Amino acid sequence: MTNSFITTPDGVELFYKDWGPRDAQPIVFHHGWPLSSDDWDTQMLYFHSQGYRVIAHDRRGHGRSTQVSDGHDMEHYVADIAALTEKLDLHNAVHIGHSTGGGEAAAYVARRGNGRVAKLIMLAAVPPIMVKTDAYPDGLPMEVFDGLRAQLAANRSKFYDDLASGPFYGFNRPDAVVDTALARNWWRQGMMGGAKAHYDGIKAFSETDFTGDLKAISVPTLIVHGDDDQIVPIGNSATRHTCQQSWSAVPNSRSIRAIHTD
Repeated sequence: MTNSFITTPDGVELFYKDWGPRDAQPIVFHHGWPLSSDDWDTQMLYFHSQGYRVIAHDRRGHGRSTQVSDGHDMEHYVADIAALTEKLDLHNAVHIGHSTGGGEAAAYVARRGNGRVAKLIMLAAVPPIMVKTDAYPDGLPMEVFDGLRAQLAANRSKFYDDLASGPFYGFNRPDAVVDTALARNWWRQGMMGGAKAHYDGIKAFSETDFTGDLKAISVPTLIVHGDDDQIVPIGNSATRHTCQQSWSAVPNSRSIRAIHTD
C-alpha cells in the first residue's frame, strides 16, 4: 500500500492512495463534497482483498491536497483526474463516483477517458444538473445553494456537524439507527479540507450541466440512487438522465457504505 502525491500542470499537489498489484484491473474512486479519499476506505479494503488495484485521490483543496485559491470547478477536477490516471498509466479502469464525485467521474469518462475506461458507476450522483435553470426548470432553486454557502461561511464546523448527524445519512428520519462514529468521521474529513475550496465547490456540483457529458459516455454505466436522498434528491438527478443508462433506486438510503460485486 502506498500514499503519494502528484503535481498537476498548474502546480497543485494531489494526494492519492494506490493499493494493490500494478497489473490488476484498477478501480478509481471519486469522493463526494466536502470529503476526501478516506470516505472510500471500506470499499477500497474490500476490493483490494479481491485482487483489484484500488486508487482514490483527495480532490484539490480537499483532504491532504493543496488548499489552492482557484480552480475549484469541474474542468479543473477533470484535468486533475486525467493527470493522475496518466501518471499511473491506468487502463481498463472502473470509475466509481459518489455525489459530486459521480459528476466528476462522468465528466472525466466523457471528456478525458481516452480509451482508458472500462466501466462507470455513479452513486447518488449530481448529474445531470442540480440547480434550476431555464433549460432545466425542475432543478432546485438557487436559494438552496446560497443557503449552503451562507452556513459554510458563518460556521463551517457546525454546518458539517449538522449535515453528517442529520440529513446526509438520513439520521434525522424516524427510527433511524444513528452511527455517531460515522458522522464524526464525515466531520473530520470535511474539516481537513479548505473552506475556499468547499465554498467554491458548491457552485461546481450544483451548476455544472452534465447533459452533454452523459450523452457522450459510451462505456457500460450503472446509476444507483437512494429514493430518500435528502442531499441530491432522486427526482432532480437519477430520474432526469437524458441518456439510456440503466439505474436502480435503493430504498430509504442516501449513501452507499459498501459495495460487493462478482
